[in-house]
Amino acid sequence: MSSGPDRKGRLFVVSAPSGAGKGTVIARILKLRPELVLSVSATTRAPREGEKEGVSYYFVSQDSFQYMIGRDEFLEYAEYVGEYYGTPKSPAYDSIADGKDVLLEIEVQGARQVMSVEPDATTIFIVPPDMEELERRLRGRRTESEEKLAARLERARQELEEKSLYDYIVVNDDVSRAAAEILSIIDGSR
Repeated sequence: MSSGPDRKGRLFVVSAPSGAGKGTVIARILKLRPELVLSVSATTRAPREGEKEGVSYYFVSQDSFQYMIGRDEFLEYAEYVGEYYGTPKSPAYDSIADGKDVLLEIEVQGARQVMSVEPDATTIFIVPPDMEELERRLRGRRTESEEKLAARLERARQELEEKSLYDYIVVNDDVSRAAAEILSIIDGSR
């Protein structure tokens, strides 16, 4: 996969309900294809164990996030279970202009925004094998209260109803298989 000024990169939107394994699948994709650029999102939520500022997310205050919205600095942004997430425009557009393919790992609400402003973006929705597996994965994180967990599960049910909006649906029943399928989609988009 060549990049450079003679080739414009492409934008790939990858969404999934919380707990579907989106982050794990994308980590595998990036290990196999380090030349792909993962857009780093900003969020108002607290860092989870092992997450790093500027690598996992840009962790910002609610006030800072609102300031960025006011300055139109996001390609998309969304509120999810009381926290904000957004994709800063400049890094994504700069990478695409440099001929690099960019992955946006974003929630459904944000993906809808990108679909409206970037209709040529390729959209991929990762689904869990079933709701029982999704709940097991979320509980396994041990990072949230029962109340937040219940909210995430309800939100996941709503998001799964929107999967038909996406160009591709990938079942994450095996991380390696799901990653390979997404790489095939990326390669096929050329």
